Amino acid sequence: MARPIRLEFPGAIYHVTTRGNGGEDIFIDDQDRLQFLQVLEEVVSRAGWIIHAYVLMDNHYHLLIETPTANLSRGMRQLNGVYTQRFNSRHGSAGRVFQGRFKAILVERDGLLLQLCRYLVLNPVRLKAVKNISRYRWSSYRATAGEVQPPAWLGTQWILGHFGRSSSVAQCKYAEFVAAGTGLISPLSQVKSQVLLGSAAFVKKMKQRLLTKMDLKKSVRDKKQLRRPNLNSLFPLKVRKEKSLRNEAIKRAYQDYGYTMAAIADAAQIHFSTVSKVIKLGEQAA
Repeated sequence: MARPIRLEFPGAIYHVTTRGNGGEDIFIDDQDRLQFLQVLEEVVSRAGWIIHAYVLMDNHYHLLIETPTANLSRGMRQLNGVYTQRFNSRHGSAGRVFQGRFKAILVERDGLLLQLCRYLVLNPVRLKAVKNISRYRWSSYRATAGEVQPPAWLGTQWILGHFGRSSSVAQCKYAEFVAAGTGLISPLSQVKSQVLLGSAAFVKKMKQRLLTKMDLKKSVRDKKQLRRPNLNSLFPLKVRKEKSLRNEAIKRAYQDYGYTMAAIADAAQIHFSTVSKVIKLGEQAA
């Protein structure tokens, strides 16, 4: 199955989740969880995100992110990348912490977003990590309910605005709202086209955007293919023998001319995994 196209635009809201590589834990202890929240704070400050809700479980996390500018993928690369570096450094390990690409569902603000905020913070109860949600430290629930001081990077205003103007009243009603959601079916069961959650009108509008983006990507790819040089001309003997020249040619062949990794590996006379590594490192540097 082809992976879904990522749709990004100013003001978009996403339910984002990432799981541990091979189902392994991404948080070994509370220090890891504190470290992840520190990295999240850094990313929110740099990217200008608004975090409406979050929950950290042992082998995955959920975030509800609003992006005033269209920068979800860039911010997520920083979040998962920096946390991976710090996790590996702390535990003396190496390699991937997360399982592939993060999953992002585009959510309509006036649709199921409030129910989704509730569903997220109830994760620890559903998974039997705790019986009382107030006893779970690693979600946005206690801060939104007024039980603890919210961190500066957590946006509670939008949620509490649904429950009254007085902070204390809104927090109390929010707690009642969350309690009433125990046992309800997940709003994520209504996701359409793998990446859209909202009304029929919202889904139709976003599908049109997705189709437009697909057409643009195809147009760019077609243009690259029309003007691209032959692979053999990109990888003469001199380039193949000089690693730095070879790596630059690999990135150019992939990014500028749209050649597949397999075709590049063939022309450069190297293993496919080497091509993949060079391209990945180039994207991270960018």
